[in-house]
Amino acid sequence: MRNTSALLCKTLFAQCLLVCFFQAQAQESEKLHQRANAAMCANCHGSEGRTVDKSAVPPLAGLPRDYLIQQMQSFKDGSRKATVMHQISKGLSDSQITSLADYFATQSR
Repeated sequence: MRNTSALLCKTLFAQCLLVCFFQAQAQESEKLHQRANAAMCANCHGSEGRTVDKSAVPPLAGLPRDYLIQQMQSFKDGSRKATVMHQISKGLSDSQITSLADYFATQSR
């Protein structure tokens, strides 16, 4: 009986470790995916959303998530005029916009 309980405890512990491992892997994969998507913004908005000083293009790093989503949706639906952002945003899904907003909101200015 005692060996059975010990074996059960070890099995449950091993299963918990596996679950934690796979959750960590999924989170790391999501972060990598976000960063790869954000790379398309680097040409204009700078690496990790930080533009160079005196740039006419606004930095994205550290802006509030909801603000970024609102602006991207405004570009996408045409209510905010732009030179190229309305074209770029139309190619993004709502989940991609949210993912980009999550990424840039967590970057330090």
